[in-house]
Amino acid sequence: MGDQGLILNITAAPISLHRGGNNFHRQGNWKSKAVKRKFQDAGEEPSSKRSALPSVPKNQNKDADKRPGKKLKADSSLKKVSGLKEERPKGRPSVKTSSLFKNNPEVPDIERTKVKQLQEDVFSSDSFSELGLHPHLVSTITNVLDMTKMTSVQKLTIPALQSGRDAMVRSQTGSGKTLAYGIPLVQALQAAAPKIQRSDGPYALILVPTRELALQSFTIIQKLLKPFTWIVPGVLMGGEKRKSEKARLRKGINILISTPGRLVDHIKSTKSIHFTHVRWLIVDEADRILDLGFEKDITTILNALNSQSEHRQNVLLSATLSQGVARLADISLQNPVSVTVTEDSSTDIPREEKSNVGQSDTDSSGFAMPEKLHQHVVVVPSKLKLVTLSAFILGKWKCDMKPKMIVFFPSCELVEFHLTLLSNVLPLRGHGKDPRVFLRLHGNMEQEERTEVFQHFTRAKAGILLCTDVAARGLDLPQVTWIVQYNAPASAAEYIHRVGRTARLGAQGSSLLILIPSEADYIQTLVDHKISVSEMKMEEILSSLLMEDFLKIKRAGGKKAEAANPQTIRERGTVLQTKFEDYVHANTETSLWAKKALQSYIRSYATYPKDLKHVFHVRSLHLGHVAKSFGLRDAPHNLSQQLVGSSKQQSKDKHKRTAGHKTMRMKQRFSDMLTSEFSSGLPSKPKKTKKTGGEEKET
Repeated sequence: MGDQGLILNITAAPISLHRGGNNFHRQGNWKSKAVKRKFQDAGEEPSSKRSALPSVPKNQNKDADKRPGKKLKADSSLKKVSGLKEERPKGRPSVKTSSLFKNNPEVPDIERTKVKQLQEDVFSSDSFSELGLHPHLVSTITNVLDMTKMTSVQKLTIPALQSGRDAMVRSQTGSGKTLAYGIPLVQALQAAAPKIQRSDGPYALILVPTRELALQSFTIIQKLLKPFTWIVPGVLMGGEKRKSEKARLRKGINILISTPGRLVDHIKSTKSIHFTHVRWLIVDEADRILDLGFEKDITTILNALNSQSEHRQNVLLSATLSQGVARLADISLQNPVSVTVTEDSSTDIPREEKSNVGQSDTDSSGFAMPEKLHQHVVVVPSKLKLVTLSAFILGKWKCDMKPKMIVFFPSCELVEFHLTLLSNVLPLRGHGKDPRVFLRLHGNMEQEERTEVFQHFTRAKAGILLCTDVAARGLDLPQVTWIVQYNAPASAAEYIHRVGRTARLGAQGSSLLILIPSEADYIQTLVDHKISVSEMKMEEILSSLLMEDFLKIKRAGGKKAEAANPQTIRERGTVLQTKFEDYVHANTETSLWAKKALQSYIRSYATYPKDLKHVFHVRSLHLGHVAKSFGLRDAPHNLSQQLVGSSKQQSKDKHKRTAGHKTMRMKQRFSDMLTSEFSSGLPSKPKKTKKTGGEEKET
């Protein structure tokens, strides 16, 4: 696509609108003539913007006036447009417009409130050799894992677990909690008498919420077991062949790592699985497991364990503790020790006080933050979100040290959409044999591909991973330099887990949260949880577009190069937006694809919790402006009908729910979609089976 002939609609005048009730109506009668895009010299007057009115019938296009600068008028026969409440500055008219920098709401001034963030010392001065561990285990930690000093959470947790006590461990993400339970576990099992046999089955059960975390935990335990070859670890997770997992269970697995849904499936269908020798139950990221609706699965697992193994040591771990974890602790932990690094203490929890554990986290308490994490926020108009994200990526990729960046989106559809759009429009190239810059990770991918992407990004020195919250918990992705949250998370706890993918184990890291003006109050929510963010200006991010040659405008007559001023930055931003729009509108398929992504975004917006509805409400969105951030030139006319959803529309959804209010069903569908990212990989309802030769076979 050439760089000539781009119309930079920056200075067009707004059209007056009259607001009546919940709808916006145009005043007066207008006559409409369509204007086709044509090549325009930079020295000419900019062409008038495209009308935000519904599309003009094709027969009117034939007689359209093609002269640049000719103003558009709306035909009086066109229907009035109704939409959701529009973003706009006070006292200025509202209008759906194709201009990128006009008719945007005013960006509020962000006052940075001084907040004393809770900090915890990541490393202690103590070494692993002081714990009385097996010499081979100490050697493995030092030489294979390359660790000599314990982290603070390891210093407190390992001795507590070695004493045989149940424990509830709370520490910031990236502080080494996997080794905190893995080291005493391996130490206990290697010293067991009589010697552990593979055929004995599980001695330890480790539950984690996601497949990637299961793989990561398995890898770490496998390294710790290097000197103790008679102890066999294994992993069960969705997406793998059930037949091969059954074969491994029959042979024997001593340390079993699994996602809850997959383990419950084997408890119900695999005769060879048993828990008679289980001495350890470890629930990692316990709050996330419960938040995702696995409480029934956890209950099933606990009942199976209790019926076969009465005496065992139970451990719950997380970066945050919720009320759900407190309930789980009440039924699974016996006289536990609480490890909280921020208080630098290890104290017993009286049984009568367990029910109160974690309640403050959901109110206004703070979370421990990595000391070297620099947190930023930028407030941009809806129309400029896509351009701002792209400018940020381009600017960081121009640096000598190319970034290893993770960008979080609220749904699988948005990940897929932005992966294709950004990789096709932005001229970024990777290094070495693999030229890929953009990778994706979400719950709708096949397990084999998810594993390949996870391992590839772990080894990569640079790259950009677009993902959902499937990558927000517990994953140790080395040397991640930037975390970008394209949409705000639904809770401060989720914010902590997302930004916790960087600045791990004392390393440097940065994060950026992108908000629109109507969402600016979300910053106060972070402040209430003692999370301090500094403002980054949109103009500062967009200035990186000046370094991009593919956005240059070729001047007629050999005119001088563009000056580095705000007008040039706006022109570059408009050129980039035009490239996105040209790609999206290249054919019907890509246009429909963008509309579906927009619909997924609005649906995700409707799932924010009640206590955040004053910040994130679907009626605060200007659909025309939001559509621009998806490369659409206008908001789809029937989008609001699709979003509200009649009963007929909802019945077409294969994930429909038969009970509850229509809106609640819409939210439940999206909630189910998110939950599927962490599920066992099995359908929500068990498939019918038929017996063939005495064995069950999926139909």
